[in-house]
Amino acid sequence: MTAIRPLFDALTRSPLVRGLVAFGSAEAATRIIRLGALLIVARRVTPEIFGTAALALSLFELVRVLANAGIGQRLIVARDDELASLCRTAYRLFWLVCLTVAAIQLAVAAMVATVFALPQAGMMLALLALVYCVMPPGLVQIFLTMRAMRMEAVARIAATQNITDSLLTVALVLVWPTAWAIVLPKLLAAPVWTVLARRSTRWDGDNRIAPSPYREFALMGPSVLVTELLAALRLNADKLIVGALFGTEILGLYYFAFNAGLGLTQSFVAACNMVVFPHLAKASAADGVAEFRKAFATGLAMLTPVVAAQALLSPFYVPLVFGETWVPAVPYIALLSLAALPLYAGSLVGAALRVEGRPQHEAVLTGLGSAAALAGLAAAAPLGLTAACLGYCLGLAVIFLPAAIRRLTRTTLSASLTQGALS
Repeated sequence: MTAIRPLFDALTRSPLVRGLVAFGSAEAATRIIRLGALLIVARRVTPEIFGTAALALSLFELVRVLANAGIGQRLIVARDDELASLCRTAYRLFWLVCLTVAAIQLAVAAMVATVFALPQAGMMLALLALVYCVMPPGLVQIFLTMRAMRMEAVARIAATQNITDSLLTVALVLVWPTAWAIVLPKLLAAPVWTVLARRSTRWDGDNRIAPSPYREFALMGPSVLVTELLAALRLNADKLIVGALFGTEILGLYYFAFNAGLGLTQSFVAACNMVVFPHLAKASAADGVAEFRKAFATGLAMLTPVVAAQALLSPFYVPLVFGETWVPAVPYIALLSLAALPLYAGSLVGAALRVEGRPQHEAVLTGLGSAAALAGLAAAAPLGLTAACLGYCLGLAVIFLPAAIRRLTRTTLSASLTQGALS
């Protein structure tokens, strides 16, 4: 015990470990609430209703990624002397980007309702466009909180929003078991995030400080946006492919399996990226490789047991928790759980490339992984949905795992850190 205590104290003092533990704990709490909500929803709605909600939410997630234009990432890697002016420009850009994305989503909603004759999904998508009007007031503050490596606060904010979303879903489904009850909470929970984000870091946008030129965001912005678009395509277009090939009812099963098997781990992968990116940005060039290895090993040690439990125990907990209706989804849950491992590897490699000032390389890697995953799913689909899920996982693995192995075996950084590259 005496020998272990210093190691434990050192780990708990590490901002990286504290951030990962905070997000892991927040995701675990969120997942418990979500599983309870999913249990109630699964017993109150049919796979067809679930499929309709899945279509609307998948399109929403695809459009929403347009708001991830790399603006906040530029603030995280900024020098102290340029931060104030960059924040003023970022605030303007956040509003411009969010309102533009809202307009694009309204156009997509009109197309879904008229061209594809899905008026209900179109109305849901149009209503969710209001989310973009709620986000901008809190975006500068939340990225400043990340920059300060106060990841515990970021984790609490995300968990509070997600738990609010789940509780609202349960309340609505109990009195109104429709697809609207699954979709509407996404909008209702958005103001909770904004209020908490604004409280996380004080920023008043001093008008005496001149805004920086927009060109300061020119390198990071487009590359990050392309990366986020390709990642969203990979993580949401699979639902569209499954719906087109197998129909709405099977899409409902797949959407359920995706959320039950990959929901928690995918959230943890995203959380690791958020924690590791500012951590690596603060590391020196000499320590970059070692810090990446430490971050990779720490996150992997937390993720692997969860993946194994979800994959191996799904035949037991699915009928017990969710009911016999969802037993056909068991093999899909087991297979999709495994996809978290290559997704994790690709996410951390992407964070390292972004820190090195090579976000365009991250975009290429993400594009290759997305293409391989969707191609694997579509190519294996004629053999059934189980084969399609396996093809999706293998597509991710053949791209992201070798990239992670190459980076883990490197001895030096091949590019300067982003602060130098962007200055």
